[in-house]
Amino acid sequence: QVQLVESGGGLVQAGGSLRLSCAASGGTFSNYAMGWFRQAPGKEREFVAAITWRGGTTNYAESVKNRFTISRDNAKNTVYLQLDSLKPEDTAVYYCATDPYGSSGSASYLYNYWGRGTQVTVSS
Repeated sequence: QVQLVESGGGLVQAGGSLRLSCAASGGTFSNYAMGWFRQAPGKEREFVAAITWRGGTTNYAESVKNRFTISRDNAKNTVYLQLDSLKPEDTAVYYCATDPYGSSGSASYLYNYWGRGTQVTVSS
């Protein structure tokens, strides 16, 4: 069973940056595509970004394209999400998840293991 632990969240002003990390253990990390999702208070969880096994293909939600960057380091069993030009509407709990199908798709049903999340709060 894979365990995922997110870190790097915090409070930042609008226009600022954060770098989220997701450390995986208990499985073969390079077998999975990885995704990031987020959930704001009172809203449904939504797709943010995903990356394939070797990082050759990435996929972003329109709302974060050109502001967020997903990457991975298979030697460290870690996936990252660089958040730049943050906006108050980016405030949410951010979750990473594993995609055993390797699709890097946006549908949450593709993902089988999830972390507990890290809070990102952007003040105006």
